[in-house]
Amino acid sequence: MTLDRRHLLKSLPAAFSGSALWWLSPFGAQAQAPAETLGTLVVGTTTEPSLLTSALTTAGPTQLVSGKIFDGLLAYAEDGTPRPELATSWSVSPDGLTVTFQLRSGVKWHDGRDFSSADVAYSVLEIWKKLHARGRAIFANVDEVLTPDAQTAVLKLSKPAPYILNALSAVESQVLPRHLYEGTDPLANPRNNAPVGTGPFKFGNWSRGRDITLLRNDAYWGGRPSLERVIVLLKPDAQALASALEAGDVHIAEGLSPADVKRLSDNPSLAVHVSDSSFLLTNAYIEFNLDRPVLQNPLLREAIGHAVDRDFLARNVWHGYAQPADSPIPRSLKAFYTPDPTLPKFDLPRAEALLDQAGLPRNAQGIRLTLNADPYTAPATIQTARYLRANLARLGIQLNVRGQDTAQFINRVYTQRDFDLLIYIANPGPDPVIGLQRFFWSKNFKPGVPFSNGAHYANPEVDRLLEAAQVEPDSARRQALYTQFQQLVAQDRVTQPLVWISSTLVSRRSVTGFINSADGVRGNFLQARLAAA
Repeated sequence: MTLDRRHLLKSLPAAFSGSALWWLSPFGAQAQAPAETLGTLVVGTTTEPSLLTSALTTAGPTQLVSGKIFDGLLAYAEDGTPRPELATSWSVSPDGLTVTFQLRSGVKWHDGRDFSSADVAYSVLEIWKKLHARGRAIFANVDEVLTPDAQTAVLKLSKPAPYILNALSAVESQVLPRHLYEGTDPLANPRNNAPVGTGPFKFGNWSRGRDITLLRNDAYWGGRPSLERVIVLLKPDAQALASALEAGDVHIAEGLSPADVKRLSDNPSLAVHVSDSSFLLTNAYIEFNLDRPVLQNPLLREAIGHAVDRDFLARNVWHGYAQPADSPIPRSLKAFYTPDPTLPKFDLPRAEALLDQAGLPRNAQGIRLTLNADPYTAPATIQTARYLRANLARLGIQLNVRGQDTAQFINRVYTQRDFDLLIYIANPGPDPVIGLQRFFWSKNFKPGVPFSNGAHYANPEVDRLLEAAQVEPDSARRQALYTQFQQLVAQDRVTQPLVWISSTLVSRRSVTGFINSADGVRGNFLQARLAAA
């Protein structure tokens, strides 16, 4: 008997047992999902997560999934205003050294255990402060967390850290269940890939390389979600994902190439969402591995910087959804940005002269040296690496561009440290302590922690400026410290900004309510709705 798609979908709720949903395959029917599937929202992405718990990584693919499974102490409106989530209220002492959270009562973990202040204390001290690339700076001044009762958590700080209240969302600082993590190695805990949260959706199944299924949490404290399930469809081919979106097999597509976003903007059935919010805007960087002796030569790093035309990248790789960067702090962070740093301008003759000056002559084949480049697994970063390879070849530098999935990228760069230069994308906001410090602070060099100080950059003056800015209450003095920081790291040429990238995603117009916070598509989908086709 031939089982057609409509018959299969009618039987799906009874038959579903956590297995992969094969009908979402690109080889399946291409018609838009009929009305009886309206409880299932399909989000397509080009990059598979390395794990499903973003308390331990800042990677966007992980946040896309885990932001629906977990809650944060706070959530943030689209303008960045904090609002209650697991914490119903909060207060800061006049000296800034005590932050008190009143926690929501009656919240259950997905395994039925009670959520309490003990979970908060464990997460702050053992997870965020030690193992999260951004949290290691954000929570550095937290000395202890008091738990006078199950619904009160009190952070005691050695120095003020007002930016903490901008870093407590579900995708940034997830509260983990202490009863499932305490006494284990958190980085190796199997719950990282089958998480137990408190959020509106429960983990269902992860079929590697295919899809991740999340199921509705009918007992969610914030109300019953409209959607029965969310399926994150893993399609590494960005063009295939764009086609699936056009056909209606995918409702929301994240991680599309900028070229496809531009093309799809003309489709009346689709909506393109663009944001330059400090929570979502990202920077693209080149970062050099300073543990490689040849890359300790600043003349070589500067020469590579002169091989990059940032205007060309913004126009032709990001198709206008990016701006050329002139500082590691983007213009969207107006309180901290300065245009003063001098970055290498596109100038191949200057690059050639610097390579000669660096003592790197061409051999008989015209090759000066060979380097490996590891771009993050996104279409535009891979395209950027290929562009850089072509320009460096003109200078006598042979650049091998290596491809890998996200897990391999993270392991190679941050654990094995087997790379020469990498091209990656990261969010520098909403405050430099939260987003940017991790890449330049010597104390944030910690092998095994993703998206930390991968360069192994250590400059005592940079450390001093960053640490002073962390605790400076005066906004003018804080801005002056970050101006000096930007000037100094620009001179060192270690982590070179390329472009500032707007957040883009494309959805079918039948989907509404899925963006209800500053986290965009990485938010919890509690209010997401699907209209009948």
